[in-house]
Amino acid sequence: MSRVGKQPIAVPSGVSVNIEGRRVTVTGPKGELSREFHPDIAVRLDDGQLLVSRPTDRPEHRSLHGLTRSLLANMVTGVSTGFTKMLELHGVGYRAQMQGQNLVLQVGYSRPVEVKPPAGIILAVEGTSRVMVQGMSRELVGQVAADIRAVRPPDPYKGKGIRYEGERVRHKAGKAGKAIKH
Repeated sequence: MSRVGKQPIAVPSGVSVNIEGRRVTVTGPKGELSREFHPDIAVRLDDGQLLVSRPTDRPEHRSLHGLTRSLLANMVTGVSTGFTKMLELHGVGYRAQMQGQNLVLQVGYSRPVEVKPPAGIILAVEGTSRVMVQGMSRELVGQVAADIRAVRPPDPYKGKGIRYEGERVRHKAGKAGKAIKH
């Protein structure tokens, strides 16, 4: 059996789960998330725990088993505590600021770049060089953070750019011929 798929998901107090056929809706203090799952994978609620089971040991059922369990666990965590991703700006003159709900980045282009958050995402700036992306959906938080990082990805030569908190950028050596004159 799948090691991930067979683990039960504890449903914390204040979170309710509604299972209607293939659609599972999870409601909590942060809001509501709903998703349809593969019809072969069974989801049931037992004593405040979500259990996921599969019909056979075929490879496609085995992979769907773990995937379904992970997606459900992320939904339960999202509506109870939410998800956060931090981004850091590295570079001289690079800065971030909020204008209403929108994030404005000055990262070395001739004009500032404006990022509009989708519904369900909250952007915040700490200081001038740290951006926080918050939301219920882990998938959406990760995608918005990746889109912001793509505005100016980290440069391997100087290390400038937008990177995830704790991300290490491998620096490359510049041209070797620059130091030697013939």
